[in-house]
Amino acid sequence: MRFSRFFLNRLQDQPVPQDTVVVIDVLRSFTTAAVALSRGAAAIYPVDGAAAALQLSARLAHGVSVGAIAGGDPAPGFDFGNSPSRLLTADLAGREVVMSTAAGVRGLQRFRRARRLFATSLVCARATAEAVGATGADEVCFVITGEWVDRDGDEDIACADYIEALLRGERPAPDAFAQRVRDSDFGQRFSAGTWPNLPPADLELAARADLFGFAMPIRCEDDRLVIRA
Repeated sequence: MRFSRFFLNRLQDQPVPQDTVVVIDVLRSFTTAAVALSRGAAAIYPVDGAAAALQLSARLAHGVSVGAIAGGDPAPGFDFGNSPSRLLTADLAGREVVMSTAAGVRGLQRFRRARRLFATSLVCARATAEAVGATGADEVCFVITGEWVDRDGDEDIACADYIEALLRGERPAPDAFAQRVRDSDFGQRFSAGTWPNLPPADLELAARADLFGFAMPIRCEDDRLVIRA
């Protein structure tokens, strides 16, 4: 199995993934998505653009919207911001979640033509490795979405390192990767406790490796991307 890495915010042209693409957003899109599924959400629709997301949510019989803008602040008009800890008590059973965020969702849309596409974060990393391994993939591409001009993105790189080690048949201890999430540039903003829309509880949840036993494969239904556990 071959491995490669793409850094989403460095891409100038659309690369052509040969096989399986794993889009990583630990802080916080795909930690939030995993929590939503654990709370009973029937589906998650990742939509690029706030206006399109709100339009879709309004058309769904049981729609609920989750949105954030660059930097992590909640997107105006959405039911929830991109905060996994705040979804822990939300009643999402049977609901269809429409998600629009600045990094993770954009990564999925950018690579929507991949042969196989997964969303992941550290909370479901081992389950993702197992799902990817079960496909018999020849090549796995990790897409790092958290690197920006003011962020090193090491929370996502750590997740990629952990999944790659698992796919290689190693037995990595998850604690070191969880600590890298906490120590990343963006992680330190959460732990500082001075950013009202970056609560420390989100960081602690995002750093809980293998909290959930499901992967998040992406499918296309009626030309819309959808995540189901």
